[in-house]
Amino acid sequence: MSSEQAQTKWGQFIPLVTVFFFWGFVAASNDILIPVFRKAFDLSQAESQLVSLAFYIAYTVGALIYNGISVVIKQDIVNKLGYKNSLALGLVISALGTLLFYPAANLHSFPLMLSGLFIVALGFSLQQTVANPLAIALGPIRTGSQRLTLAGGINNFGTTIGPLVVSFAIFGSAANATTDISIESVKIPYLILGVAFIAVAVFLKLSSLPDRPALVEAKIDDISQKGSALKYPQLVLGMIAIFVYVGVEVSTASNLPAYMEKDLGFAIKDIAPYISLYWASMMIGRWTGAVEAFTDNVSTQKILRFIAPYLAFGIFLAVNAIAKHDLAPFYVYGLIILVLIVADMASKGNPARMLLIFSAIGITALLIGMFTTGMVSVYAITSVGLFCSTLWPCIFTLAVSGLGKHTSQGSSFLIMMIMGGGIISWLQGAVSEFTGIQYSYVVGIICFAYLAFYAWKVSGILKSQGINFDQKIAGGH
Repeated sequence: MSSEQAQTKWGQFIPLVTVFFFWGFVAASNDILIPVFRKAFDLSQAESQLVSLAFYIAYTVGALIYNGISVVIKQDIVNKLGYKNSLALGLVISALGTLLFYPAANLHSFPLMLSGLFIVALGFSLQQTVANPLAIALGPIRTGSQRLTLAGGINNFGTTIGPLVVSFAIFGSAANATTDISIESVKIPYLILGVAFIAVAVFLKLSSLPDRPALVEAKIDDISQKGSALKYPQLVLGMIAIFVYVGVEVSTASNLPAYMEKDLGFAIKDIAPYISLYWASMMIGRWTGAVEAFTDNVSTQKILRFIAPYLAFGIFLAVNAIAKHDLAPFYVYGLIILVLIVADMASKGNPARMLLIFSAIGITALLIGMFTTGMVSVYAITSVGLFCSTLWPCIFTLAVSGLGKHTSQGSSFLIMMIMGGGIISWLQGAVSEFTGIQYSYVVGIICFAYLAFYAWKVSGILKSQGINFDQKIAGGH
């Protein structure tokens, strides 16, 4: 390992994570837009969900467009433009999408609003294709998944404050603002967001981010395997893993409100803190999983593993205290966080081992959620957020390891599979019509089972290509 790659390049990594923040900020803000659009355009619940569909389908369409252009020019477009230029281009595309909100509001056009969101996410698709492997490359490969986990924690900070900022921008502080929603109110916040996209594009262009980072290439004897990213089995199996991972993450949360309302008799207004706890669990887990990106000192890592998750949990409690929610039901969750800490320590920073351990605990949590009642089942299902938290960086790191010059192409294929969030959620909803909502979580168990299989399988695949995460970890401590 070269001396240049011995430590995380923080001067380059910190500018990069600004785009991770925006992805979370906008995606979570869609939850505010859905009821606004439903009232302003007099939509049905199903029609209002087109907001989510337009946003998430753009990731797949964007990846297909990116690969199509690469085929036409007979060169990977990110390799041709450079990583920094591609990031800036993605931000400019997203900014163009925000501009559509102005004429859409003036014309009172729901299709134009959807088009704006679609274009914003189209830019995000290119940004994700570049930023995920770049975060891995900005330092030693042994801490690549931890850097991606840390970036995910910044993304979760965006999901936490995005809805609050957009809600305040649209509704202000008036308690009765929701009784007279004007679609004109969305123009200013999204124009400001567009200006922010352009500012960050300029910021990244002027930053020290590398245009062509050094990427590890696998040792493959068969020359025919080097022609396309799809020739690498770790990527093909990883694409399925991303599909089911995003699926179980989204469907677990999206089906929880209906379970709590219909089966446990909760009032809708009392469910929100538990949904926020699920997403806060993602932040708790990611902050815990990122500690190795900060220091090689094992003693310091052990201390940070206890400080980081409870600091994130404290932020959740503080936000809910400000919102005047009763905190008493959440204190017991502090004990469940201990399970996360132990599991993280057992993984020893190896992404394949972490994926296996966390998937196994995810299965256990869903089984408890399915076969218990009351608050025990709610805490069990909510804790899935803790054990989903670090799976994206684990899968992504394993899937693009060894791809070398095909890394950006492989990354785009992985981004394409984000559509699993919509499909798996729909599938669980369909299953629930036969099994009831509580037992429909068997869909999530099947997803976790595949992830455990991938963790086992990919370890052997990568070792055969000369990539061993355990050796890299041993060399770094």
